[in-house]
Amino acid sequence: MAARRLTTPAADTGQTSFDALGVPAALVQALAGAGVHRPFPIQAATLPDSLAGRDVLGRGRTGSGKTYAFLIPVLAKLAAEPARRAPGRPRALVLAPTRELACQIEASAAPLARALGLRVLAVFGGVRPGPQITALRAGIDLVVACPGRLVDHVEAGHVRLDAVRTTVLDEADHMADLGFLPVVRRLLDRTPSDGQRLFFSATLDAGVDVLVRRYLHDPVTRSVDSAQSPVDTMAHHMLHVRADDRMPVLVDLTSAPGRSLVFTRTKRAATRLTRRLVAAGVPAVELHGDLGQNARTRNLAAFAGGSVTTLVATDVAARGIHVDGVEVVIHADPPEEHKAYLHRSGRTARAGAAGTVITLMTDEQVAGARELSRKAGITPTITRLLPGHPLLAELVPGERVLVPASAAAPPEDRGRRQRRASATRTARAARPEGRDTRAPASGSAAAFSAGTKAGRRHR
Repeated sequence: MAARRLTTPAADTGQTSFDALGVPAALVQALAGAGVHRPFPIQAATLPDSLAGRDVLGRGRTGSGKTYAFLIPVLAKLAAEPARRAPGRPRALVLAPTRELACQIEASAAPLARALGLRVLAVFGGVRPGPQITALRAGIDLVVACPGRLVDHVEAGHVRLDAVRTTVLDEADHMADLGFLPVVRRLLDRTPSDGQRLFFSATLDAGVDVLVRRYLHDPVTRSVDSAQSPVDTMAHHMLHVRADDRMPVLVDLTSAPGRSLVFTRTKRAATRLTRRLVAAGVPAVELHGDLGQNARTRNLAAFAGGSVTTLVATDVAARGIHVDGVEVVIHADPPEEHKAYLHRSGRTARAGAAGTVITLMTDEQVAGARELSRKAGITPTITRLLPGHPLLAELVPGERVLVPASAAAPPEDRGRRQRRASATRTARAARPEGRDTRAPASGSAAAFSAGTKAGRRHR
């Protein structure tokens, strides 16, 4: 039980280096190999304490560099205390609220872990558990996991948490928002009570504070900013449009050069909007909880790789998803509450880059949008406009390019159509010339014709 919490301001990190913060030389070299040369403020503020073994509560807005702030001390401790890998008994654990975030953390940790001779594994649902079980049995140093799937493995006896020396809870406030706290408590209760714990969160709500008081021992809180802190390189605009004009305005904005991330409130709305954008000629894919993991991974890779320029997502993408060069975030509807607005908007203007956030609102949404901006601590520029307004080109500059719907469709859809067309050509080529091979084995021609038409209707 935490008796007190020491809160200290962030250090001045203008000239700070990883060496000066006490990061081991081998890890500094691995970071440099990954293109990471200087610490961000949240890293410089927390590393001296976390490397010293203290429990830490780190607070910083999304995009502030929290991932390396906890990966560096975790990997440093693992490398400093070499131990023979035991089947199903990892020595460090990171809990993350979404599959995408778990994969992002694993991707950041993997090159550093390899350089130190360590193994890291991401554990999440939506995929077959077999490969995860095999990897756990082979021995893993660091497990990055979503709570639900990890509990499944624990209860099935595939993994034990009694050897975990460092536990990290990332996006702790989002864990609370998603209702994960009971599962998180079950997992934390299985880790050694004298182990080090690092909690990172953009905000410190009541649910998070309960975890802090229960599991952190004499923690130091390092806060480089709050969720409401303005981002100097982020411009906020609210566009007051008619309901019928929302789609033409979205097409205008997303057909400009560069990556755009469009948020909807529901999974159904994300699917519907993606299809309408594709039909209009905007290369777009969707990302939400109804998609299987393979589709989610494929769509995110297509967006990150540039084969599509627009990602339409629900709040599943608002936490932890980092794609370089997202120039604009568009709220197709104002989100329901200000924390969602801040986390969604944080997908642009990351790590000092510039970015634009645009919210579309209709007459009945104006009052709610104004209240949203007040709670979020921002002062947006509000403009009433129609499609074709010159401000749209100012917000997202560049020539608008629309492509045929067949080319704008998600890659898997294009591949499916190509395979179907190829199979049809092959079947036609295999028919004996001058002969109709479609004749039924029995029944009249009229019955066959009717059945074929019915079959077409149900494809």
